[in-house]
This record gives sequence, C-alpha cells and structure tokens, in this order.
Amino acid sequence: MTDLFTPYQLKGLSLKNRIVMPPMCQYSVEAKDGKPTDWHYVHYVSRAVGGTGLIIVEMTAVHPDGRITDRDLGIWSDEHIPAYRKIVEEVHKYGAKIAIQLGHAGRKAEDAETPVGPSSIPFSERFKDPHTLTRAEVKELVQAYKEGARRAVEAGFDTVEIHGAHGYLIHQFHSPLTNTREDEYGQDLSLFGVEVIRAVKEVLPADMPVLMRISAKEYVQDGYDVEYIAAIGERYRDAGVDIFHISSGGEGPIGSSGGPSARAGYQVDLAHTVREKLNVPVIAVGLLDDYEDARRVVQQNEADLVAIGRAMLRDPYWALHASRALKVQADIPEPYLRGF
Repeated sequence: MTDLFTPYQLKGLSLKNRIVMPPMCQYSVEAKDGKPTDWHYVHYVSRAVGGTGLIIVEMTAVHPDGRITDRDLGIWSDEHIPAYRKIVEEVHKYGAKIAIQLGHAGRKAEDAETPVGPSSIPFSERFKDPHTLTRAEVKELVQAYKEGARRAVEAGFDTVEIHGAHGYLIHQFHSPLTNTREDEYGQDLSLFGVEVIRAVKEVLPADMPVLMRISAKEYVQDGYDVEYIAAIGERYRDAGVDIFHISSGGEGPIGSSGGPSARAGYQVDLAHTVREKLNVPVIAVGLLDDYEDARRVVQQNEADLVAIGRAMLRDPYWALHASRALKVQADIPEPYLRGF
C-alpha cells in the first residue's frame, strides 16, 4: 500500500517521501532587494533536516513590482542566484529536494507604486487601481517568468512551481471575475498561463517536471468552480504542467461570503476531483496537520503528495515526528538519533 513515506518519482524528480512543505511567504527581506537572508536559509534548511521530502520556496517574484510586499523574495536578477544556490546546496545534504515558486502578485502587489493586472479592477477598496497590461507588457512578463526559471535552474533547484492560485496574476488572467479584456488574452482566459508554462519549459531540463498551484474554487459571488478550473487545467496540462498543487480561494478578501469551513482536509476533495478529471498527479493541502489525516490522503489515493503548511511552521521536524508516531522508519540525522 502506498503510504506517506513511500518514495515518489516524477520524471527526473525523486522524492524520499510524499511530504511537501508548501510555499509560505516569510515577509523577511529587510533590505527589500528580493534576496534570501539568513532567516530564509535557516527556515528552509531546518525543514530538510526535519525529514521533508519536497520543500517549495515561498512565492518568488519574477519582477520587482510582482512582490506582494517589498519584503518578499525575488528572482528578477542574476544577482539573486548565489543566495538561492547556498540554500539549495545545504538542503540537498539532508536528502530533501527543493523547488521554487515563481509568481507575480498582479493587482495584489501592495507596495508597487502602480500594480498591474489583466484589467483595471482593484482587489478591494484599500488596494490601488491596477494598470491594465498592454499586449506588449504581457509578453514582457511571460519573458520574466522564463528568465526566473532560468535562474532557478542555475541556482540548482530540483523543479519549479508556477503560481496560478490565490488571486495572483495568472489566476487574475484565467478568472472571469478579473479578466474583462477584449484581446486574445480576454477571448482565451487560459492563454497567459499557457504562454508562461511554455516559456518556462523552454529553459528547464527535459526531465525536470513543472508544478503549478491553482485555486480550484473561488469563494465569492459568481466565482468559478472545480468544473471550470478543470477545463483551464486541461490547457495548462497540455502546455506542460506535470503536477497540480490544489488550493482554493484568494480572489476575494479573507472572510468573503461563501468561503469554506476551516476543517482538516477541506481541500482534499478538490484535489481528488482535479486528479480524476485531468489524470495527473496532484498535491493536496489544507489543515492536514494530523499525521493520520495526511497518511489517509495518500493511502486512499486522493492525492499523490500532501503539503503540510502551518503545522510545519510550528514544527520543522513534522516529518520525523510523523514517522515516529506512525511507526515508520525514516532517515534520522545522526546527531539527532539519540532523541528518537
């Protein structure tokens, strides 16, 4: 039976277990230059020591104005590469694999002088009106994703995840709520995401899989459902996405009407539906803090991998503690053996 600690192989990516640390912004770049700091180094390396199979670095902006805040990470310059390489090399020493999430906040860029988006629709009353991207500017951003992916490869990352969820730029393009364009990017709401995926793949090794995070459901009036995103996801899959990381929401402020109840595994059904409809591997995420809950998702083939978010913020050694609680043998770092 496939279990939480069963190894996983996807193209050239080989994981020692099914446990993923999802991207979670740290808002800790005090110099505001986009470069990871000692905080990020300790943060990510400690999860590798703690037994995580795949670590996904938080949303990393492909453009300075693509950051959620100016204290977020970036990868818009070759000058960013050495600091990421240092993290990657240390993570690898502990048997973990590491990805980086490439993203752009679009209209949700809080500190951008003028945020951008597919259409001039602000996120809320406290956000600035975004500049509607011209066709030429859209093409420039596609190139920015491509260059970000190239830098990720040069830094040694094992794979990349494209952020198409949580109301950020790609999500803004494929949602009818935020894309009212009349050009080709409005006639085909998946087009921007498709172009980003294809551009990213051009600079990745052939055996490196592409991950993509998507919101499978919107929680506001007239928001799309999982049937809609499955059709969009089919285009993304055919463009080159190998595994989808299934989340939800983000197109409206926290607490929007129609939002889900916060219960363990509340997004697992969405992940399973996408898995079945698209016949692709998926990562499930959403309050899977309990070891047995996480294990059950994999055992019941609801998802191929499980992402442990807030619980892993509280416990960098979640995976090692899970192995102990579930009575599964795991690779304990030698200096910690006497503690287990």
